[in-house]
Amino acid sequence: MFKRILIANRGEIAVRVIRGASQMGIETVAVYSAADRLALHTRLADYAYPIGPPPARESYLDMDRILDAAAKSGAEAIHPGYGFLAENAQFAERVAQAGLVFIGPTPQAIRNMGSKTLARAIMKAAGVPVTPGTETGVAPGPEATWVAEEIGYPVLIKAAAGGGGKGMRIVHQPEELIPAMEAAAREAASAFGDPEVYLEKYLEGPRHIEVQVLADHHGNCIHLNERECSIQRRHQKVVEEAPSPAITPDLRRKLGDTAVAAAKACGYTNAGTVEFMFDRHRQFYFMEMNTRLQVEHPVTEMTTGLDLVQEQIRIAAGEKLNLKQKDVGISGHAIECRIYAEDPLNNFFPSTGQIKYLHLPQGPGIRNDSGIYEGGEVSVYYDPLLSKLIAWGQDRKQALERMKRALQEYHLTGVRSNIPFLLLVMDHPAFVKGDFDTHFITDHFRPDDIARGPEDLEKVAAIAAALAHRMNHLAKILPQDDHPFAESSWLAAGRREGRH
Repeated sequence: MFKRILIANRGEIAVRVIRGASQMGIETVAVYSAADRLALHTRLADYAYPIGPPPARESYLDMDRILDAAAKSGAEAIHPGYGFLAENAQFAERVAQAGLVFIGPTPQAIRNMGSKTLARAIMKAAGVPVTPGTETGVAPGPEATWVAEEIGYPVLIKAAAGGGGKGMRIVHQPEELIPAMEAAAREAASAFGDPEVYLEKYLEGPRHIEVQVLADHHGNCIHLNERECSIQRRHQKVVEEAPSPAITPDLRRKLGDTAVAAAKACGYTNAGTVEFMFDRHRQFYFMEMNTRLQVEHPVTEMTTGLDLVQEQIRIAAGEKLNLKQKDVGISGHAIECRIYAEDPLNNFFPSTGQIKYLHLPQGPGIRNDSGIYEGGEVSVYYDPLLSKLIAWGQDRKQALERMKRALQEYHLTGVRSNIPFLLLVMDHPAFVKGDFDTHFITDHFRPDDIARGPEDLEKVAAIAAALAHRMNHLAKILPQDDHPFAESSWLAAGRREGRH
């Protein structure tokens, strides 16, 4: 087993990996940009090394700086987290060339699954169902027009090297195809350095359901059930849960077996996620494979009792999986809400600044995966994800009730957050019933609904601020024994005592 590992990331995922490794008795090394000098992950790690200026390309994406920090720190392995260099095959190769272990899949597996067109071809050859579409990139022109007619409208344009919804367009009419392809190619070139796009059939009313897999270097591969990821905004996941309310036990077995077959088809090792799209008839199709730890991995941990970070480390160290498929069960239900520093009142525009006050919810079944603290800075340079709030219950109803209570207890000031919007989602009848697809947010929430929020929070906040100002004023001008709260702390909390 490793004695010391470096985490090539920041924020809540760096904190998560540090905690998992520390519990195994492994020393941890953090890296940080100038903007993250006082970040939580640098405080929790055993060692911390600066790697450059705030822009990610000059720090967290700089392979030379990260490898130099690994060499100086004496780390034996590197965990990439997610984002940044996590799915970069060249980085995985360079880690190995430096005599270190990359805690993730092989460079070849990353490369194979990183190309969406190559991944589709591999899956199709392995008998894994794929959405009807092209196996190679298609340039805007007559061939694309013919292919789209053959597939049937609506069609989906996707970036071959894409992810996160970038380079993606839905086309409903033939005259929209070429302009949309050109725009998608430009966006793909800007985001991924590769303008290649391809076409596939667009499934109307689809659900996005993924399966977590673990595979060791000894030929063992298992799945850890599915996660429901259909609550999305602009193709970005917002709420995830496990298990999916749409999956039956028989379908779960079939889906899990297919995910294992997909992982074996690309020679996969370590933790990965096979993502599927479900149509209205519950037919599922391979979409892509994420060759890293997922943001939403906690809901799988909460329902299986496993620590996926520790499993990743054990596999990378050459150990065999210590459990078989028959040992994997489902315990209760878990829901995760992504807490973003963004303003629902301003079209979810990112919000930055200092966190002046922070109160994290607690109580039965509540877990916080957070990279923030009171007084910490939310930077303009990085993703606005602040933390992940997870609620577990014996069933979906209890998990949902706990999540709503936790969101109501979650308080932070100094930056805006999407918590009021998440409360709207939790209260929506369609979500409560589990009857939704990837269009849930656009179908059910108008901008005015999002701006208003539960109980018109903006008005409530203004009233609370005025009351607080008045109470502070009275406390200063009245003698201690005469001010309104002198007799009872219960009154100060807004409660009544029997004698009053």
